[in-house]
Amino acid sequence: MKLRLLVALAVVALLPWILHTPYWRGILIVCAMNVMLALSLNLVLGYAGQLNLGQSAFFAIGAYVSTILVKTWGWNFWLAGLAAMIAAGLLGLALSAFAVRLRGHYLAIASLGFAVITYQILINWEAVTEGVRGIYGISPPPGFRSPVALFYLVAGIALIVYRVLDNLVRSPVGETLRSIREDEVSAAAIGVDAARWKAFAFGLGAAIAGLSGCFYPGFVGTLVPDAFNIVESFTMLAMVIVGGMGTMIGPVIGAVVLTFLPELLRGFGELRLMIYGLALTVVVLFLPGGIVQGWHALRARFS
Repeated sequence: MKLRLLVALAVVALLPWILHTPYWRGILIVCAMNVMLALSLNLVLGYAGQLNLGQSAFFAIGAYVSTILVKTWGWNFWLAGLAAMIAAGLLGLALSAFAVRLRGHYLAIASLGFAVITYQILINWEAVTEGVRGIYGISPPPGFRSPVALFYLVAGIALIVYRVLDNLVRSPVGETLRSIREDEVSAAAIGVDAARWKAFAFGLGAAIAGLSGCFYPGFVGTLVPDAFNIVESFTMLAMVIVGGMGTMIGPVIGAVVLTFLPELLRGFGELRLMIYGLALTVVVLFLPGGIVQGWHALRARFS
């Protein structure tokens, strides 16, 4: 585990100097945010087994709450980020009320509705969010103005999130969440309070997504609702599925692949979306357990 951590730190330290153009350094920052988003959804979907399609809403809440507190109320960025993370987590707890009563595709529709409602609020509550006009002139966090510094900050926090969640899912908490995923009725029969643990997963997953959202406005410099439409929720879902849900490294791989693949396919022009969609289809059809499953199968075959 220590060796893996050292390798991860070395990779993070070297990446901005290998991909040294401003464009690719920007992609690295987006990738680090996507890693956090994929990990947050994986906790809910991969470990607790709850099909949540509202994750983009928590990403938006983190971005808007932190930006409004800084720009309008003059808060310190770090305090604003903490408040945004708490706000997203509390709304995640509210969404978990649906998870207590709904399962499967019914929960998916309810959570998707939550994402749509959040998106409409961002558009129409112009007195607070500026609506489609957006909020402009947003600065990166103090002390992290350069792309390299911002990448190190976001990637460092992503590593911390990974370690915290990795320790969590290896603990009895992880076993409890997996028991709910596999058979909620049987879990309840042995004394597991499914409602409480679903709320825990939703709240923590939402807080992590909100944390990721805090860094998005400072990176882009502007904040508009279109950055948080429901398509983003499906993109996060694809990252978890393609990488391998129910594993820790899977969502990280999925986030990296689905962040970089569209950029690497830009040379194909209008065909890039077709190739991108075909690649996703092939992975889902032939590797239902994601890239991680394919890797384990390959190792087993040649070992």
